[in-house]
Amino acid sequence: MEKAYLDTAIGIIEITGERNTIFTVGFVDEKLEDSFHDSGMVAKAREQLQEYFDGKREEFDLMLTPYGTPFQRRVWDALQQIPHGKTISYLELSRKLGDALAIRAVASANGKNPIAIIIPCHRVIGSDGSLTGYAGGLHRKRFLINLESPVHQTTLF
Repeated sequence: MEKAYLDTAIGIIEITGERNTIFTVGFVDEKLEDSFHDSGMVAKAREQLQEYFDGKREEFDLMLTPYGTPFQRRVWDALQQIPHGKTISYLELSRKLGDALAIRAVASANGKNPIAIIIPCHRVIGSDGSLTGYAGGLHRKRFLINLESPVHQTTLF
């Protein structure tokens, strides 16, 4: 297993995978030693995440292998269909998956997403527009949504 770290404005991101795929992307409290091949998928993920945080990338081109149940993988696949700069509610996501009554199961699967940012679970919000639930913390969810926002408020005075 390969591992790399990326320092960002919202904390340290740990990326794990193998030469040809990514298994996890998540926030950690401290960096350990990097152990990856410069030409592998982990290096590519680190580079693409840096471009994302620099505002130079909206889509990721990576092989992903998130481990989860078949239902969780369906939810994570659906999350990848949410365009950059857009948000949807948990209810909308449940409906896209064919069952509005599965909203709690969808929210649970969303919260267990092992590949943060690249599988954009941060783009799912409450039906009332509120920021609800994010394994990385609401401050990070707010930052990511603002980073992707097509409209950036500048100061008026």
